[in-house]
Amino acid sequence: MTNTADQGAADSPTRSTRLPRSARRRQLLAAAQHVFVAQGYHAAAMDDIADRAGVSKPVLYQHFPGKLDLYVALLEEHAAAMVEAVRVALDSTTDNKQRVAATIAAYFRFVDEDGGAFRLLFESDLTNQPEVRERVEGTTLACAELIGEVIRDDAGLPKEQARLLAVGLVGMAQVAARFWLADAGSIPRDAAARLLASLSWRGIGGFPRTGEAHDAPHTD
Repeated sequence: MTNTADQGAADSPTRSTRLPRSARRRQLLAAAQHVFVAQGYHAAAMDDIADRAGVSKPVLYQHFPGKLDLYVALLEEHAAAMVEAVRVALDSTTDNKQRVAATIAAYFRFVDEDGGAFRLLFESDLTNQPEVRERVEGTTLACAELIGEVIRDDAGLPKEQARLLAVGLVGMAQVAARFWLADAGSIPRDAAARLLASLSWRGIGGFPRTGEAHDAPHTD
């Protein structure tokens, strides 16, 4: 006969695997990110994600009805993180040269540090799905809107012009950061970010703050 202490010891591994719903969700999302980044959406299987998380498929389906739900949840999480990183960079100083540097650095950190999350946002193989395309494009636009507000307020440009300049900056930061990573980081990350920030500032710095002596370039 098993005594109470022995029974408790036998039960403890099972109990230790029971996580609060929020913690289980984070665990499943981390496992899904690993699988999606490694295999791409189409090659990834729910079996692979469940195995990676160390759970049964029924447990996985309790939290996410299907593979697309998992993918979209990851997109939303990392899109929010990218937009917040840009917001923090812009709010970190009132010096626009430093704002440019901080924003460029945020993109380099994102592609370098977040477990390949940038591949879901910037290199997705599922942009034919409206839910995915909306979130991918929405991330770029949300970051550009934040930057565009600063350009509009400081340079006095019309909203449409400020937004176009902001989209250009976002696109340059994103593409250059991804190229830097694919190039195996042949230039140290901070040095690469500073180099691109210098290029960016040489362009956007030509639009002075409203009220400064020299005229900003305008288009008809």
